[in-house]
Formats: sequence, C-alpha cells, structure tokens
Amino acid sequence: MKESVQYKVFRVINVIILLLVVYITLFPFLNVVAQSFSGQAEINAGKVNLIPKGFNVETYKTILHDTTFWTSYKNTIIYTVVGTVISMVMTTMFAYVLSKKRLMGRKFFTSFAVFTMFFHGGLIPNYILIKQLGWTNSIWAIVIPGAISIFNMLIMKSFFEGMPEELEEAASIDGSSTYGTFLKIILPLSKPILATMFLFYAVGSWNSWFGAFLYLDKSEMYPVTLYLRNLLAGATTGQSAGATSADDLTQIAANIKAVTMVLTVLPILCVYPFVQKYFVSGIMLGSVKQ
Repeated sequence: MKESVQYKVFRVINVIILLLVVYITLFPFLNVVAQSFSGQAEINAGKVNLIPKGFNVETYKTILHDTTFWTSYKNTIIYTVVGTVISMVMTTMFAYVLSKKRLMGRKFFTSFAVFTMFFHGGLIPNYILIKQLGWTNSIWAIVIPGAISIFNMLIMKSFFEGMPEELEEAASIDGSSTYGTFLKIILPLSKPILATMFLFYAVGSWNSWFGAFLYLDKSEMYPVTLYLRNLLAGATTGQSAGATSADDLTQIAANIKAVTMVLTVLPILCVYPFVQKYFVSGIMLGSVKQ
C-alpha cells in the first residue's frame, strides 16, 4: 500500500522527536562517562561533552585500588541480594493471598495496605522504632523497613486475579495443596510479573542510600551509594581514594565523581537487558483490572 504524503511527514517528525528524546535521555550519562575518561583541565574548561578530551584512565586505576570503595561495593551487593529476596517473598505472598476472593476480610486488608501508601508514621517515629528494635548498625535496618512496596503489591495482586481459577481447582482435584499449587503452578506462570518486580526491587535497593545514612554509623557498613553521596557532598577527599601525590589529588578531584558514578551504575546496566523483555508484558498484565 502506498504511503500518503501526510503519513511520510508524520513519520519523519516522529523520528526527529524520538531522536531528540533519546539524546536528552542519554546525554547526562554519556557526559559523565566522557568526563570519567577526560583530563582535569579539559573538564574545568568545559570542553567535554560526549567525547573524552585529554584521555586518561588514572582515576579508574586509583578507584579500583581503593579498599573503601570495594568494601562499600560489597555491602551494596549484600544489601541488594538480601533485600530483593526478602521483598520478593513478602510481596508475592501478600499479593497472592489478597487476590483470593474467598479470603475473609480481604477488602479490609487491601484498604489497610493502600492506606499506608498515603499515611505513615514519619521519619522520627521510624528512627525510634528501628532503634528500639536494636536494628541500628545492622543489615535489617536497610532491608526490612521498605521490604513491601504497596504499589508493586497491587500490580502483582491484579496479575494473580487475572489467572483462571480453574487452574487451582484442577490442581486441588489432583491432590495439590495450597502451597504446592502456589509454588508449582502459580509461580512458574508468573515469570513476567516476577521479573518486573525483581527489576524494581533490585534497582531500588541498589540506588538506596537514605536508610543507610540514617541508621548506619559505621563507615565500613556504608553502601556504595552513600560512599558516592559523601563524595558529592565533599565529605570524602581524594586521599580516601588512595592518592599518593599532589598531582594524583589534582587529577582525581576532576574525575573521581564521574568514575564512581560509572562504576556504581554499571551492574544495573548489565542486568537490565536480561529482564527488560519481561518488563512491558509484566507491567501491562499486572495493571489490567478485571
């Protein structure tokens, strides 16, 4: 079928707008990457845009030999893995239970969960609670308070509600228990929504720093995001990155923030391509209300 002139014009304008959106979206990250490979003089002169100027990798070498950075990196990985597992288990079970129409008090529990989306205790009561529980300076202060996102739980609940009840009835007739049906039938059919929730929780845990800022006093327990926050706030100098000379300090001062940002976001960029194929289908299936 021959395309009309108006449709061709529309396609050209559409491509131009999308390219502009892609450029605006990617420019900040590409600029940081370019700065991480550029020299201090070029950065200070404002010559670095998308292509590195005065190419150097000395700051990368310095950061990669910094034990503080790697300790923070290890802490972030532990917090992300433990936090994501806890969040996935609690959110999945909560959503599955609330999706059952035969659950007594289902509307009350759902309304109570939604209520917490808009009203909560506040910062000081939360801090006092964590302290009274003895969780300060422990991993539990990081992974437990935000374990269940009600928004994510509601998406999963809608997904489970969309599954045919005949599946569970057939499994029950074959002698499967409630837990067996959930583990062997429901979860294998829920890969899109599980992958989407995994991505949400993993990225959220990886980027989180405020909880560690509030509840952790020991620097050896800081996640890498708090390490980066201290760099951006000027609380950490180049000496903490292992600089040994004035020239090193000068060079690091211009690049260290950009290098740390690149190294921090790199794992998420590596994981995202493997789960992004489930992202759209998981969100769409879970957001449909029947």
